[in-house]
Amino acid sequence: MFNSFKLFAIVLISAVVGTRAEQHTVHFDNRCGFGTPTLVRAGQILSTGGDFSINGPLTATIAYLQTGNCGLNGERCTLIETTLINPTSPGSGSSTDISLIPPLSFSVTSGFGYFNGCDGAGADCNNANCNTAFHSPGDTQVQVACQSNDVNLVITFCL
Repeated sequence: MFNSFKLFAIVLISAVVGTRAEQHTVHFDNRCGFGTPTLVRAGQILSTGGDFSINGPLTATIAYLQTGNCGLNGERCTLIETTLINPTSPGSGSSTDISLIPPLSFSVTSGFGYFNGCDGAGADCNNANCNTAFHSPGDTQVQVACQSNDVNLVITFCL
């Protein structure tokens, strides 16, 4: 009896520990006094200003400040692109950037920073010519990577 109970307890604990999924949160800090922070993935709006949390990876997601001029995919606005995912091997993991590749264009000062891992890593863009944003697809040096598990992201408008 004791051995069966002990085996059951070990299996149960292993299942609980082994099924803990990664978790990520995107937080908005809108200092503009106007506009609506918008988080979109695959054409679906995930958030309009509130924190968005997910159990699992957050892939191919965009964010921008909707000022009434932005298209659903951020057209005509400053865009933050992000994938938050726990690394499975060296060089994999989260990546975030700012994009101004047309039809995107500078709309408001925008920036991002990781927290709960890679604290201090991020980028800001305060003008249409900032060197911290993609202006063409080859500008890959502007991507900011993070190799921490369960990393979160804060996106700030009007720094």
